[in-house]
Amino acid sequence: MSPAVRLERSGPGDAIARVTLQRPEVHNAFDASVIAELRATFAALSRQDATTLRAVVLAGDGPSFCAGADLAWMRAAMSLDVEGNEHDAMAMAEMFEAIDTCPAPVVARVHGAVLGGGVGLCAVADVVIAESGTKFGLSETRLGILPAVISPYVIAKIGESQARALFPGGRRFDAIRAQRIGLVHELAEGDAALDAAVDAALDDVLAAGPTAARAAKAIVREVRGLGHGSAKWHTARVIARQRVSAEAREGFTAFDEKRRPAWAPDHDA
Repeated sequence: MSPAVRLERSGPGDAIARVTLQRPEVHNAFDASVIAELRATFAALSRQDATTLRAVVLAGDGPSFCAGADLAWMRAAMSLDVEGNEHDAMAMAEMFEAIDTCPAPVVARVHGAVLGGGVGLCAVADVVIAESGTKFGLSETRLGILPAVISPYVIAKIGESQARALFPGGRRFDAIRAQRIGLVHELAEGDAALDAAVDAALDDVLAAGPTAARAAKAIVREVRGLGHGSAKWHTARVIARQRVSAEAREGFTAFDEKRRPAWAPDHDA
């Protein structure tokens, strides 16, 4: 059996990881193998340091990014008892957590159909760039189930009001609405423009200090749910540590000397 997930490296020093779902015949739908491979891939990437791994691109081969759960896999789950289904659901929850907690920024390259768990993948990505014809849907209720495991991430991304409107009925929606509710950050017309937009997002990440980019991503999760007092002290400590880092010294020195910092790619080379 061929792997369900492909990992490639590109960019300066191979510091960009490209993680691609490669089950195009089923629109990259989830099954146990996809879930296990995605979790293992992101767990391994998360152990790499800030200069070795600077960004991750999450994409899908074929006509769709990810059409949710594989129907054959879901039918098989119907024969399991509650405990067996809890085990399956927990494996998926841990996969989403592995992506959500990846220290490097994750850019999702989205096209075709994005349904159910595919929306969950968008919710755990940091930057979501979609081809303008992409169709989205949280259609679980139309199969008699619900978007439970992905709900913490989707609600954090689009807000409770939009979740309450979209979760119960399962109606599909277009990329314009996806952008309006905050699920998608940028739209692109056609595959070439989609690739160019992804490359531009990667250029932004590569222009930032490697540890600063990771710390900036982390602080979004760290201040979530903190009270004002706790957030005040935590953010003060974070910026104090970063200010005295070698990376900050290099950044300010480069700015004063009107040159690119050492971590930024030399596009003229």
